[in-house]
Amino acid sequence: MKKQTWIFTLVLFVLLSAVLSCGTSKKIQTVQTKQLSAYLALSRNELAEERKVINSGDRDTLVIKDDEGKEFILMKAIRDEETGEMVANEVIDAAVITAKFRNVAERHGKVDLRFEVIVPQEMIDTKWQLVFNPDMFILEDSIRLEPVIITGEDFRKKQVRGYEAYDRNLKSIITDSTAFVDWRNVNVWISRNLPDLYRYKNDTSFVDLDEFHSRFGPTERDAILHYTLWSKKRHHEKMWYERGHKFEELVKVPIRKTGIKLDTVLRDVQGNFVFQYTQTIKTRPKLRKVDVVLSGDIYEQDQHLYSMPRSEPLTFYISSLSSFVDNTERYMTKIIERRASANTACYVDFAQGKSDIDMSLGHNEEEMGRIRGNIRELLNNTTFDIDSIVIAASASPEGTTKANGLLAEKRAASVANYFQDYIRHYRDSVRKNSFALEVDENGRERVVHTEVPNISFSSHSAGENWPYLTVLVDEDSVLTQADKFNFMKKLEIADVDAREKEMQSEPYYKYMRENLYPRLRTTKFSFFLSRRNMQKDTIHTTVLDSTYMQGVQYLRDREYEKALTLLRDYRDYNTAIAYVSLDYNASAMAILQELKKTPQVNYMLALLYARNNDDQKAVQHYMDACKQEHSYVFRGNLDPEIYVLIQRYGLNKQEDEEF
Repeated sequence: MKKQTWIFTLVLFVLLSAVLSCGTSKKIQTVQTKQLSAYLALSRNELAEERKVINSGDRDTLVIKDDEGKEFILMKAIRDEETGEMVANEVIDAAVITAKFRNVAERHGKVDLRFEVIVPQEMIDTKWQLVFNPDMFILEDSIRLEPVIITGEDFRKKQVRGYEAYDRNLKSIITDSTAFVDWRNVNVWISRNLPDLYRYKNDTSFVDLDEFHSRFGPTERDAILHYTLWSKKRHHEKMWYERGHKFEELVKVPIRKTGIKLDTVLRDVQGNFVFQYTQTIKTRPKLRKVDVVLSGDIYEQDQHLYSMPRSEPLTFYISSLSSFVDNTERYMTKIIERRASANTACYVDFAQGKSDIDMSLGHNEEEMGRIRGNIRELLNNTTFDIDSIVIAASASPEGTTKANGLLAEKRAASVANYFQDYIRHYRDSVRKNSFALEVDENGRERVVHTEVPNISFSSHSAGENWPYLTVLVDEDSVLTQADKFNFMKKLEIADVDAREKEMQSEPYYKYMRENLYPRLRTTKFSFFLSRRNMQKDTIHTTVLDSTYMQGVQYLRDREYEKALTLLRDYRDYNTAIAYVSLDYNASAMAILQELKKTPQVNYMLALLYARNNDDQKAVQHYMDACKQEHSYVFRGNLDPEIYVLIQRYGLNKQEDEEF
């Protein structure tokens, strides 16, 4: 009897499975035959909010002035298409919007794209999982957005059962190696073979196991290894190392917890499934529109059933105030001085008490070579001539102030003589190797040699370099705070010779003399230049304002914070654009009200008054802008604030008569 019952149950299960499988197969055939697909639509919530805003003006009528100052009235109403009468627009319901495009406004360099993912009821089944992938096309880029996943209740139950089976498998794995030891036999072996050790079983006395084991031959560890169930241990180790494969075996379709926009479980579906999708993107130069399309797939566990056709694109046109930027070049007056100067320093090592230049000491060759390069650059400069070079040498404090001053003076003179000789040889080399052909007024050619102008040198002593020593001590990482404090106290001694003598008894003096003092023996160069072919001491010229133009470029690139940083002090139209783009409306208003009412300025004022809910002034400035520049009639539909006014008051419907 039990056997018959079992057979009946098995047959019933097979029949039910066949029926369910047949139902699933029939449903997927319907989906494939009809080529069903989810689709995208504009957000009804957003459209409803927009309609609510359009219908929510404070005034039913507006009094607007035309070019001649005459007043006319705009009604917050629309014309009934059947009767031709003007009726309040609140009483007419908005038609269902099926448009595939929408104008969206940029704010703070970003745009919010809102749309709906709509899934027909016929595509949803409790055994299926639907994965929908929105793809966004921006200029040349294609970006896959986070998917929307719809999971049937039965599909999710199988996922959960897979996780539960894996969890049971994971819990069955033994990772504690001591669990594989036959402790009963280990204790018996120890009691028989190591009775002295066994006595310590319940004793807390310290036992040196290494010494104990060396005296009694076989150890407790040997017994443990002997009585370990190695085959069982290897089996569980294998299970642990292969747990990843086991996860893939038991969990056919893992539950995604990251990188998704939505994963919802549907039980009893009535009607189409609708998901409100929001994606924020950062705008970029030349970005005018964004297309979004939808593709998707149907799965039954790990089996792929169907790929739906890609949807028609939903297009978002980006309204950016960067298109209002005034690209006119701005110039500024620059004062050019005939006289100029340049400074540099080098570190020349001298033997103690000596003033002769020794190229083998320290970094002399490198440092002097660097100065020679600086002089060559100035000599070859086509804008400036070198008039004179002043060299000042400083000394370290060891020795008397008088002796150090004289030594520094000699060293400065030595360096000056070195570079005077260098320029003399350089002049001869240039004159010998550089020449050009010049044609006189009679057409005769003659060779003209390039001349290096005469340069005057002067040198003097800068004395002991205590100021720089103070800087070096403060920045040093070896000297302690106590050392530095002691040094600062020594600086209070007015007599520098007495000061240096006092320092010699301090423990840090030897370190300072060996490591810091050599850096005080500097030679500073001051190059005094004059601008070629310039007779006046100063001239005024007009040059492009590079700072302003960089700010304009940031505006075009929609980097509004950077733009405002550069344009804030100019307080002009472009500054106002930066403020408006960042929603600093009061600051923008203060600037625009002071400017001439051009079409661009009027349009910006209309936008700002619209943001402040002042319909009267917003409509007046918008219509003024349209009268001045007809293109703003169409531009107004791109900016949401202006579009609301156009819809609320029925603007531009008779534009041919009004404009």
